[in-house]
Amino acid sequence: MFASDRSTARTVGWLFLGTFAFSIPGLLLYGPVLNDPDYVLGAGTETQISIGAFLEVMLILCNIGTAVVLYPVARRYSPRLALGYVASRVFESAAIVTGIMSVLSVLSLRDGFAASDPATLSVAEGSLVAFHDWSFLFGPGFCAAIGNGLILGTLMLRSGLLPRRIALLGPIAGSFAFVAAAGALLGVYELQSGPQFLLTVPEMIWEFTFGVVLITRGFAGSSARSAPTATPTVATAAA
Repeated sequence: MFASDRSTARTVGWLFLGTFAFSIPGLLLYGPVLNDPDYVLGAGTETQISIGAFLEVMLILCNIGTAVVLYPVARRYSPRLALGYVASRVFESAAIVTGIMSVLSVLSLRDGFAASDPATLSVAEGSLVAFHDWSFLFGPGFCAAIGNGLILGTLMLRSGLLPRRIALLGPIAGSFAFVAAAGALLGVYELQSGPQFLLTVPEMIWEFTFGVVLITRGFAGSSARSAPTATPTVATAAA
């Protein structure tokens, strides 16, 4: 049991770090589409956009993988929270897929409608980029706050699979990330603005810490759960 839990912890940890390894470069590679309102009219390279889309696909695999691999361990302590975490990861990944499709649609516009009215193409690009931004808010924004922060953090607190001082970071960071996404949705500040990013930083720290701890230390209490229970029985019999 202990060896199995240790292997599960390491796998989940590496998958969490994989989400960082794929999401950040993917978003940076999308830069020309997301930041240049005239990208659809230009002749910039499409290769980096396609690579960014591929990295986002790998991100999706890591996202779902974290929940699926963790589920057998998590359900021992709270089947509802374990299932809720799987659901949040699936919903988040679905939102990321819609973002990928919107970005790639800009490439299709540039290739297939180059002779169209430039103003019309720019409006179409702006609409697709806006769709990507909103899907990012509801996916990695709200879903990460609820799933990775509130649900996963609460699960770690209740189960004791992480030291309490570390597990507490989950619900706290998730609350900040939820406020960050809600503020952008309600127009308190602009979407993907500085205030939203700053409020999301604790969530990023929590997720990175969670991955590192699982890789280096595994689940807290795994050895206690897997310790044989026959020893007290033998001692009682001898008495």
